[in-house]
Amino acid sequence: MSSPNNELLWTVIGLILTIGGTFVEAFVTNFPWYWMEEGIKAHSLGITFQVAAVLFTACLGGKRAGALSQVAYITLGLAWLPVFAQGGGLDYLTQPTFGYIIGFIPGAWYCGVVAFRQEKQLEWLGLSCLLGLLIIHTVGIIYLVGLYFFKLIILEVTMPLLPAILEYSWQPLGSQLALVCAVAVATYGLRNLLFY
Repeated sequence: MSSPNNELLWTVIGLILTIGGTFVEAFVTNFPWYWMEEGIKAHSLGITFQVAAVLFTACLGGKRAGALSQVAYITLGLAWLPVFAQGGGLDYLTQPTFGYIIGFIPGAWYCGVVAFRQEKQLEWLGLSCLLGLLIIHTVGIIYLVGLYFFKLIILEVTMPLLPAILEYSWQPLGSQLALVCAVAVATYGLRNLLFY
């Protein structure tokens, strides 16, 4: 997977998946053993597939493809293309979610490093996704704290820091952990099918 052609391909795939995942809401169904009684019911996870796309790309394409796809995503978004959830442009730098988007780059990089450090194992891929998610949230929280102090000192406007951290990190965490498990299983299966 280290050839430049494969990395370029996975970079483009990762960019497309991240853009698409930004606008597609994640759902789960009820347990299969209830399907005969209740039918198949979809339940929203309250998040999109954006973070899953970042981790998926890193687990299949590696660290460089994962990180480069996110660099391209951020560049397109800041160049006023509406690829972010609420549009695009330089004004997005002041959005509280932008720190999490910046976190996609180191999160994808480290997820790709760990995913290819050993032979493919489901547990190892799950750990790589979990560590990538942790990095995304860490960078996002640091950015929120930076916005808080920037607005407090420069603009003299207070931003509710703790509610923002709860809204952007704590509330989606359970759903994102479910997607981490799904990404680990999907990438394990695909890496077996693709023989790497």
